[in-house]
Amino acid sequence: MTKHDRSKPILHPADIPAAIGLLTRLPIRVDAELATQRSALSAWAWPLAGLVPALIGWGLGVAALSAGLPMLFAACLALLGQIMVTGALHEDGLADVADGFWGGYDRDRRLEIMKDSRIGAYGVIALILSLGLRASAVAVLLANPGVLSALVVIAVSSRLPMVLLMASLPNARGSGLASQVGRPRAVTAWMASGVTVLIVLIAMPSALLPLLVCIGLGSIALAALAKEKVGGQTGDVLGASQQISEIIGLAVVVSLIS
Repeated sequence: MTKHDRSKPILHPADIPAAIGLLTRLPIRVDAELATQRSALSAWAWPLAGLVPALIGWGLGVAALSAGLPMLFAACLALLGQIMVTGALHEDGLADVADGFWGGYDRDRRLEIMKDSRIGAYGVIALILSLGLRASAVAVLLANPGVLSALVVIAVSSRLPMVLLMASLPNARGSGLASQVGRPRAVTAWMASGVTVLIVLIAMPSALLPLLVCIGLGSIALAALAKEKVGGQTGDVLGASQQISEIIGLAVVVSLIS
């Protein structure tokens, strides 16, 4: 964050479309120059961007069930919709982190592996486990009348750690998406937290405390691991934090409604 950043307003109407444009593949029209100027300042709206894949996943899942398709099939379609709208951005981060953290012998080699577009055994295993765990949990949620609220809560809360890790950890390399976006202000991280808490309180208040505790612990563990392995955060680490938090959030919500 630069001295010039501190002079910019905390909120701007362009922040929400900028967040959606960054975290999804939707053709959102934004002022490129303004989006670049605000970059990290708009990170408070990242949790709100989660509403888009949540609604699309819910729509596909419910449509599949209405067509008489099996629950697990409907859950896989719901996940497919979410992955397509985000361009597998977070899944890619999870695979790269798994390959880099456990496939490299030192910091430079790990960062090199994470930048490589090829996927290794660790990345494949991480994606298989992630998709399997998420699909099985979404199948349970689709059988519940509160599935939309659950998917919204999970999508929003799983994107909060990206903001918090970006604000609290140094960038591990001088290039890449995380470096281009910059480091959010503390107030930006607090605003993202407030937005998340408000949405969870509205949609599923009983899940607020368990989600905060469990996702918080998972994020702290990932932050410590990233600091040890590569010296900070990267775009891949942020993507992995979303995936890990989504799995944790699904586990929490499923346990509450079961």
